[in-house]
Amino acid sequence: MNGIILLFSLLLAPAFADKESQKTNQNFSSNNASHKRQKRDWIWNQMHIKEEIDTPLPHHVGKITSSVRNNNAKYIIEGEYANTIFKVEETSGDVYALERLDREKKAEYELTALIVDRRNNQSLEPPSKFIIKVYDINDNAPVFVQKVFNGSVPEMSPVGTSVTKVTAVDADDPTVTGHATVTYQVIKGDEYFTVDDSGVISTTRADLDRENQSTYEIIVKAKDAPGFSGDSSTATVIITLTDINDNFPVFKHPSFRFKVPENISVGGEVGRVKVEDIDEPQHRNTKYSFVRGDYRDTFEIVANPFTNEGIIRPKKPLDFERVAEYRFDIEAIDPTVDLRYFKAGGSRSISTVTIEVTDVDEPPVFMKLPYEFKVRENDPEVRILGSVWAQDPDAAKRKIRFIRRRASPNGDYIRVSDTGLIQLPKPLDREFSSSYNITVAAQEVLEDGHLSDRESHAQVHVIVADENDNAPELVYPEEPRVCENAAPGKVIIRISATDKDEISPRGFFKYSLATEDSNFSLVENYDNTANITVKYGQFNRELAKIHYLPVIISDNGDPELSSTNTLVISVCKCNERGDFTFCEERAKQVGVSIQALVAIFICIFTIIVIALLILLRKRHKKDLSGLGRNVAEIHEQLVTYDEEGGGEMDTTSYDVSVLNSVRKNGIKPEAVPSPYAQVQKPPGNVTSGAGEMETMIEVKKDEADNDRDLLPYDTLHIYGYEGAESIAESLSSLGSGSSDSDIDYDFLNDWGPRFKMLAELYGSEPSDNFVY
Repeated sequence: MNGIILLFSLLLAPAFADKESQKTNQNFSSNNASHKRQKRDWIWNQMHIKEEIDTPLPHHVGKITSSVRNNNAKYIIEGEYANTIFKVEETSGDVYALERLDREKKAEYELTALIVDRRNNQSLEPPSKFIIKVYDINDNAPVFVQKVFNGSVPEMSPVGTSVTKVTAVDADDPTVTGHATVTYQVIKGDEYFTVDDSGVISTTRADLDRENQSTYEIIVKAKDAPGFSGDSSTATVIITLTDINDNFPVFKHPSFRFKVPENISVGGEVGRVKVEDIDEPQHRNTKYSFVRGDYRDTFEIVANPFTNEGIIRPKKPLDFERVAEYRFDIEAIDPTVDLRYFKAGGSRSISTVTIEVTDVDEPPVFMKLPYEFKVRENDPEVRILGSVWAQDPDAAKRKIRFIRRRASPNGDYIRVSDTGLIQLPKPLDREFSSSYNITVAAQEVLEDGHLSDRESHAQVHVIVADENDNAPELVYPEEPRVCENAAPGKVIIRISATDKDEISPRGFFKYSLATEDSNFSLVENYDNTANITVKYGQFNRELAKIHYLPVIISDNGDPELSSTNTLVISVCKCNERGDFTFCEERAKQVGVSIQALVAIFICIFTIIVIALLILLRKRHKKDLSGLGRNVAEIHEQLVTYDEEGGGEMDTTSYDVSVLNSVRKNGIKPEAVPSPYAQVQKPPGNVTSGAGEMETMIEVKKDEADNDRDLLPYDTLHIYGYEGAESIAESLSSLGSGSSDSDIDYDFLNDWGPRFKMLAELYGSEPSDNFVY
């Protein structure tokens, strides 16, 4: 239809142009005298061209025409696509397409038409824009927006349940009927699913079971131009069936057998029964129950929420001697199964469980728990409270020995004999503890006489009944005081009492004064308290500033006990309002406990012993450091200094006062073997040879090498021997202290000041004023 309109427009265009030319000529003739120029117009219709024309190029698009009548007129087009895709014939104005056009790339083109004088390129008409539209020919097939689509639907869904939606897009002109209309069709898997024209895929069957097939892969085709062949494309759709709880659990085995020791703890695991539920884990909610058997009070079955297994646990202790084997039937069900989709005809899931109990060596079993005994306090006649009893639950029936393990309070207050007798070594005191608890262990005596390492325990509770053996005592208030001008009847203080015994249910404490000869009176309050009041009034502080008031307190026990307590009351000065202004400070009684005295005595005794030991040690050291030192000690003192000294004038290197004191007092030291072997001077008639000193050196060296107990005193080794031919003999003074010779050293005084030190040391009459 559009083509017919275009052709009709092209045919009518010259006629309209000729009529317009005639009108223009007439107007030009009539208005020639006035020299007025008339407006000229472009003459054309909108141009159209089909896409993808298969005829040879160029393709005629249309014609541009102007009302100008000028033989030198030339048509020109301008724009982005001028002279590349489109071209105009200069004289006729025909517009041609130089390429095949594709509407999907560009649907319309905008160009500008001009008419100029070819001689000077002067514009004969103003430029005018025109549009060339490209017609669609339905040359594109619909294309899916993705190659693979995914969808899901619950299993066993009714027919028509929506699964997912697919989408295909056609690039052709949607305004042209049939060019961009897309239709869908399932070409694979159409027995399970269908698709409508909007692309929605839905189910065609209500028996899609995930346990039989969990995923489906279908192919959907999209095409346009309904009623015609058209082009098409395909896409894959993967559909997953989601699980619903539509299956009951089934036992994996028809029977289960377990073996368990009889000493398994209550709540312990006996074994696990396994079921198979083909639903997914989130839909596995197995519950176990007993079907047949008399032991549902002995065991329980609890489902494990993670593995769906049934855990069998005992609810009470097992006893091999009573029941050696348990047998019962259990059933597994799922109460959350959707019965709308339940597959009828399925059998119940029932399995038989057998539990074999094995015998173990069990500890003794007490016959009665706990044990409780009562005894009166301070009862010397009661020695045995009762007994505990236990027996071996096994077939061996061994003897039982009882042992006390723990006690509260701790101490030897209650004993347990080997046979289980509960004994009292001494009467109990309720005021020390109103109850006593002990733990008794029972152990089996083995065939070899030893005790089994397995034992059981029982708690023994002893309650001590009270007897009235303690008198009540006054609860001393804080410093009762009274004004010296107090009026009669003035309440001084309210007193109360306490009793270590149990309060008698028959009444309260009774209070009374030991003497009535006082300025005080006592008034009972009948609530276990009493008031001390002023009897006559007007106390005289000059006579007594402190009054000691004896108060008798008795209980209503059997027998009745009483105590006398002294209440110290201070008489104080008061002002007119009755406020205390001055009171004497009472001397506070300070007591020290026996334990503190013992601790102090132990500390003093320890200090005395340590002081004596120190004194004895000092005295022992003083004895050892006396003048009667042996020669070896003097030698050692001299040679321990690792230097030779500065000569006889050097008085700071060696403590020679020790040697001087020995000489001065004339004490002849004991002949103690020297720690160093002395090389004796050979007789004078022996001729000295070259090997004499060599022999001496070798001897000394051997002694030093073989002596590993003492230090090598090199000073003695050097000066101990000067050779057989020495006129002065030995010059060393180290051995002179032990020498028995009567050598006169007075000649040293003649040798000059250099030998003054030696003369004073070895002179016959040393100076008393010698100071080292």
